[in-house]
Amino acid sequence: MDHGIHFISGLPRSGSTLLAALLRQNPAIHAAMTSPLGSLVSALLGQMSQANEGGLFIDDEQRLRVLRAVVDGFYGDIHPDRLVIDTNRLWCSKMALLAALFPDARVIACVRNPAWILDSIEALMRRNALQPSGIFNFETGGTVYSRADGLLAGNGMIGFALNALREAVFGEQRHRLLLVRYDSLVGDPLGVLGGIHAFLGLPAFAYDPEQIEPDYDAMMFDARLGTPGLHMVGNRVQANLRASILPPDLFGRLADGAWWDAPDGLPPGVEML
Repeated sequence: MDHGIHFISGLPRSGSTLLAALLRQNPAIHAAMTSPLGSLVSALLGQMSQANEGGLFIDDEQRLRVLRAVVDGFYGDIHPDRLVIDTNRLWCSKMALLAALFPDARVIACVRNPAWILDSIEALMRRNALQPSGIFNFETGGTVYSRADGLLAGNGMIGFALNALREAVFGEQRHRLLLVRYDSLVGDPLGVLGGIHAFLGLPAFAYDPEQIEPDYDAMMFDARLGTPGLHMVGNRVQANLRASILPPDLFGRLADGAWWDAPDGLPPGVEML
């Protein structure tokens, strides 16, 4: 990777798309919504394992070269000119792999109170009441409670991301990790961007949180998923203050789930903005 690579990961509905949209203002940086790179890497790891009889003839050095080549090829028209920042919730569960592949890489993990993450997803479902969502396999039944159970399961959209985040925070590669609160990003975008530049060792850049360009590829992706607005960001950064639409018992069950904000929530070596 000619100009290096870093990663955005963390929790869903926690600002990763907004952060990428802001970073994209910098002509020296490529950033976008979730890419397929994480899925490609995972698939290749499986194909090069002993589950495949051909895995007998592949050693770890070959695995590293193959995976680096895939990343290099995927961004082949970008990395000669720009720093790549790839987005995928999977990366928090692959910190050791990223360290082996790209020793200088860092991971920015976006975080938000789980109650508000669930609230945000439920609000999106209700805005698209006429379209079943791919998030729930296009099923038309269920309630807010069954949807919450599915999202919070260990392999669910929220549950997996929470578990991967905890793994990264308490793992031996945690010095590579920077947590970015959603509330910090929407409340002080320039301060957060300055902190990210410092963490990544990048020169300062004059971002404009009042002028955000839409990502039309993201709009097409959301439409195909049956979930318009999933990756939509406004044309400016602003906090959206409102009451929760979740039943009080469900919201209360999750409201204390932001363990990273507890006094002793983070181990030494993990930075947070």
